[in-house]
Amino acid sequence: MSKVCQITGKKAQVGNNVSHSKRRTKRKFEVNLHTKKFYWVEEDMWIELRVSARALRTINKIGLNAAIKKAEAEGNLDIKDIRILSF
Repeated sequence: MSKVCQITGKKAQVGNNVSHSKRRTKRKFEVNLHTKKFYWVEEDMWIELRVSARALRTINKIGLNAAIKKAEAEGNLDIKDIRILSF
């Protein structure tokens, strides 16, 4: 599974390591991802999502259902990609 946030769509970025002598080598900036369990009240089930720290704040602010609908509209999430834990 790739390191992409299912809510915000954030993924790794590429940049440079810069040494003291200003020599540059390529590096990757990974996303701060967490696998979290959520209770989806509207569907009455537990689900598991791979979300970034920023996505956790978004879910706390607008709610899980609204965040899922927004991610689906932006093309970051497909309902088939949601891992259902129990009904």
